[in-house]
Amino acid sequence: MLLSVTRRRAPTALARAGPALLVRGHCQVPCGIFDDPARVAAMKEDAATIRKSMVQIGELVGKDDALSFNQATRWVMTKEAHAGSLMTTLGEYMLAQRVKRELFEKEEEYVEALKAHHAALQAAMKTKQVVDVAACDALDTAIENVAPMYLKA
Repeated sequence: MLLSVTRRRAPTALARAGPALLVRGHCQVPCGIFDDPARVAAMKEDAATIRKSMVQIGELVGKDDALSFNQATRWVMTKEAHAGSLMTTLGEYMLAQRVKRELFEKEEEYVEALKAHHAALQAAMKTKQVVDVAACDALDTAIENVAPMYLKA
């Protein structure tokens, strides 16, 4: 299913629109503060933290001392928090605020943007459900598919 959205695409209308979009807000006020590259960087940092969490959980899970159990629990909580942060950024910042039909020249571009964001949301959700770095690979790919819409070429 991810194969249809994992290929590289040319920048969409959202990315081509340029500075005019910078006046829109990232929050629901809107406040007028908007920094797409910072959001993309934060998503990549969240994804890297999720990956590290999974690796650490895997290393700690077989140990039976209290400290290891405590640390594994903390890594699970960290993984959950960063996946949640990604989902919030994708849903509340990107989908609700930035992916608007009028920003796209063609309906197909809009639909492809929706699909890419949905795939990223699903990939982030999957990292909450598993402790398998393959889910991190899918998340990294999904972020890379969404990122060009927010970064100037």
